[in-house]
Amino acid sequence: MTSPSVPSSASPPSAVHVTAAHDSALKHTTGEALYIDDMPLPRGALHLALVTSPWAHARLTGIDVRAALALPGVFAVITAKDIIGPNDIGAIVPGEVLLAEDLVEYVGHPIAAVCARDEDTARRAAALVTVEGEPLPPVLALDEAIAAEHHLLPPSVFLRGNPDPELARAPHRLTGSVRVGGQDHFYLETQVALAIPGEDQDMLVHSGTQHPTEVQHLVARLLGLDMNAVTVEIRRMGGGFGGKESQATLVAGIAAVAARVTGRPCKLRLDRDTDMEVTGKRHGFLLSWEVGVDDEGGILAVDMTLAADCGWSVDLSPGVVSRALSHADNAYYYPHVRLTGLYCKTNRQSNTAFRGFGGPQGMMAAEAMLDHIARVLRLDPLEVRRRNFYGPGRDITPYHQTVEHFRLPAMLETLLASSDYAALRASVDAFNAANPTLRKGLALSPVKFGVSFNKPEMNQAGALVHVYTDGSVSLNHGGTEMGQGLFVKVAQVVAAVFGLDLDRIKPTATTTGKVPNTSPTAASSGTDLNGMAAKVAAETIRARMADHAAALFEEPVEAIRFESNRVFAGNKSLSFPELAEACHVERISLSSTGFYRTPKIHFDRTTNTGRPFLYFAHGLAVSEVAIDTLTGEWKPLRVDILHDVGASLNPAVDKGQIEGGFIQGMGWLTMEELVWDGEGRLRTHAPSTYKIPTARDVPAVFTVDLLADAPNEEATVFRSKAVGEPPLVLALSVWLALRDAVASLAPAGWEPTLAAPATPEKILMACEEARRA
Repeated sequence: MTSPSVPSSASPPSAVHVTAAHDSALKHTTGEALYIDDMPLPRGALHLALVTSPWAHARLTGIDVRAALALPGVFAVITAKDIIGPNDIGAIVPGEVLLAEDLVEYVGHPIAAVCARDEDTARRAAALVTVEGEPLPPVLALDEAIAAEHHLLPPSVFLRGNPDPELARAPHRLTGSVRVGGQDHFYLETQVALAIPGEDQDMLVHSGTQHPTEVQHLVARLLGLDMNAVTVEIRRMGGGFGGKESQATLVAGIAAVAARVTGRPCKLRLDRDTDMEVTGKRHGFLLSWEVGVDDEGGILAVDMTLAADCGWSVDLSPGVVSRALSHADNAYYYPHVRLTGLYCKTNRQSNTAFRGFGGPQGMMAAEAMLDHIARVLRLDPLEVRRRNFYGPGRDITPYHQTVEHFRLPAMLETLLASSDYAALRASVDAFNAANPTLRKGLALSPVKFGVSFNKPEMNQAGALVHVYTDGSVSLNHGGTEMGQGLFVKVAQVVAAVFGLDLDRIKPTATTTGKVPNTSPTAASSGTDLNGMAAKVAAETIRARMADHAAALFEEPVEAIRFESNRVFAGNKSLSFPELAEACHVERISLSSTGFYRTPKIHFDRTTNTGRPFLYFAHGLAVSEVAIDTLTGEWKPLRVDILHDVGASLNPAVDKGQIEGGFIQGMGWLTMEELVWDGEGRLRTHAPSTYKIPTARDVPAVFTVDLLADAPNEEATVFRSKAVGEPPLVLALSVWLALRDAVASLAPAGWEPTLAAPATPEKILMACEEARRA
């Protein structure tokens, strides 16, 4: 035993609340980071290519695969008849087929898959497959689905108070609406899976998925197997953003069925065009409201409808619409409220999870409505927002959860000062008064984002931690790494528990063979859930080691401290590896599972009431933009953000998530336009036709500050808060600033008509409308 300087017991865990590099950052830059498409294929592996529907809606009458099978190098063509179990990959509601067999319901609906010796041959053969069908009338537009009440599910309603009489007696009764489009995930790595058959019908699936357990469950269903015969593994993804939560099952399922039929490893990787044509997007919404307000813009009652374009099947739409409804208040108190969500069916791709999971669309309804109130009543939009904030005695949400620890009022004052908002407002107004062609706009928007899955049973996670006799640690948990920094954050948590340097912790690939029955890495809950599960596992091992250290040191266990790669008791210490070896000699287990379930939450789906969220993350953004009123072109000039991440586990990773989320949100609201033609074909299915934001779209002044000295009041992992989704919504400030710039062309009291995405064409049309006003 040695006696080095002993760290203070009051010092915080050194591995958390500090910046640490992403565990794969260097490998990303050198190309050493292995993705599924980089993996050497087993001998005899086959490549797959899809045969998809040319119709938006049709009854299949025949499939002729003879020409494809005659092509040298083609081994098989897989159709629905090759599926052993039920042809069903419905994530929530049964009925979503893997391969179409009777009906096709959108252009791009998978019908068959060709298995060939290489990718090029598979694609050429897929083009030779002839599909026959009888076209049926499709529903191609959200408005058409709304008018026809073409719904996948009954409407969902959140109700509190008595909105109808309160609307009737309100001094001002305003109606309005806004349309917001969908968004393609446009992950750098497209959907991919590699299925490898084993003995006893076992199947190993390397799947680019955010939800390994769901892929395991549905592949087992398709193959008619128990789940224990299917193992799903994923080390990393090149982006996910929700697009690889349920949609990855389609690709993994086809690969697994092909592997079972051929007896060979089978790989399916979608090219960009096919990926965009086949997979679902963010739900587009038509948001409409009737609101009663007083003379000062104070909200008295709200009746709001959120109509979602779900596409052809249910997929994850119940969760998306539920979260949209639960965020349609954003930061504002509605004394009497009715929120109605519509699940509209169209013959398009089945829309799915996307960063924010409906929350951004719900909050857009709130922000558009608040802006509407301010402009019609000729009030300052900032003051209208401030006046309607949640507060004491005004703290019950439409779903009956009490808003606790509401941080936005104090954060607002901080951001107004740091951004010099008053001077910016004056500068924008002076610029507009002097410039008839170029106009500037300025806006501030908040976010109050509920953290936890709306479905309580999904708020659980497991982890598996091993300590080896050399003092190194292996870490496995149910979360998936898609570039967001989950693995390094959870590793930091384990390093902090053991008092070790971060490089002593090795995160390993996520696999259903180590941690079962996991929830998806989604809803901004990856670190909250998996970090806490890993912490529980590490603390279990640390307690065993502490007991043995106390016996060795002849000290009470309360005196044992794990810090600086050593174990201390007073002025005595052992290195961590020495204690690990000593525990092994005494046959003390150095392995443990950990399990965590989020406390306090509950939600009744029949009444849509309860406490679906453990806590709220808060943020504010001020955005300044400039537009050319003769062309509709625009650019962001300045963005100031203040965001609440609790006690950040890794400030650099959190800031990166805020910056990336904001820019992605800006893309959704201003440039990422999805266009279908009159036959239901997606025309924006490649970078040549679908524009995402790039480095050139980042504002010249982009300031991101984390709320200081603000640990989470709830007992989350080291008092941190989720950060993945909430910052995306702050980009609403850019859309609002564009509206502000357009409104400067018209008299006070006039409101711009500007749907999202606010492309240059739409901005130009809004400018012309403003001039006519």
